[in-house]
Amino acid sequence: MTDSAYRVDTTSRLAQWRIDDFGFSYRKSDPFKIGNWNWHLVVEKNRKIWLIKLFPEIPKLAGDGHPVASFDIRIISFLGGRKTLVHPVRDKPLKSDEDFIWVLEVPLTGRFIIDVEFLDLKTASPDGGEEVCSIWSVSEGFPHPQKQNKREVSSVSLGRMLSESIHTDIIIRASDGSIGAHRAVLAARSPVFRSMFSHDLKEKEMSAINISDMSIQACQAFLSYIYANIHYQDFLTHRLHLLRAADKYDVSDLKDACQESLLQDIYANNVLERLQSASLYRLPMLKLGCLEYLVKFGKIFDIIDEFNAFIQYADRELIAEVVNEILSVWKGF
Repeated sequence: MTDSAYRVDTTSRLAQWRIDDFGFSYRKSDPFKIGNWNWHLVVEKNRKIWLIKLFPEIPKLAGDGHPVASFDIRIISFLGGRKTLVHPVRDKPLKSDEDFIWVLEVPLTGRFIIDVEFLDLKTASPDGGEEVCSIWSVSEGFPHPQKQNKREVSSVSLGRMLSESIHTDIIIRASDGSIGAHRAVLAARSPVFRSMFSHDLKEKEMSAINISDMSIQACQAFLSYIYANIHYQDFLTHRLHLLRAADKYDVSDLKDACQESLLQDIYANNVLERLQSASLYRLPMLKLGCLEYLVKFGKIFDIIDEFNAFIQYADRELIAEVVNEILSVWKGF
């Protein structure tokens, strides 16, 4: 038995265990990391019943508590053609190897994949109290209003200059509204804005900048990021608009933040849009993540109709990259 027989391949929220042949009565995978926990999968045969188990490793001193998980678990069989069984699970507390057991009455023969796609992970408090919010709905990169250090206090003060229009000296005109801002702050954060204010351009003469391709809400989120006072939920809501603005105005740290965030929740219903954005805005890590999701993890089969439509309008070079990835990575498993 090779080490690869126990290895589970993962992306940010997806895990796949490939099994060549079920010639055993019990097998436990190597640990794999999703969210804050290491996880295990188990395949067990009990007479004519097959059991699939998924459980986390809970430390004895579990200061973070146990997970409450929402996920779709699939069995993808290749015997006699590709066949898939899906079992959706929502808000399931997981503390031990007995908390989630999928009982199958169909035989697991030949080669198959156990595929687990996590939709959400919450942390239950160790004392059995209420669940906290999703571990993926917060970010350490955004300040918590109740825990401000000196740098964060300065960011709040800077943010007040924007929110309270303190001595603003330029107007930003969005598609459906306008907001006052400060030349010095914009110039310090964006080489494009700095260039605008350093030359005899229309924006300099009129003391206004037109950003007609953004709504006022998205524009507010963009400026809030520049002023280091954005709320994380606003960041999530406007990520794609922020990415476009970051590329247009050369705000590199915002572009990196958008790429990192978009990598964390690639799903079947957004992977083609993410792939297109990765190509358009030159985001190599996001492109790689999308290609792995589609090809290495075989999700292209789940959205074959959408992919056929995608290749009709997508950039030819991008389509060629996808095809090359299929030829070089996919082994017909």
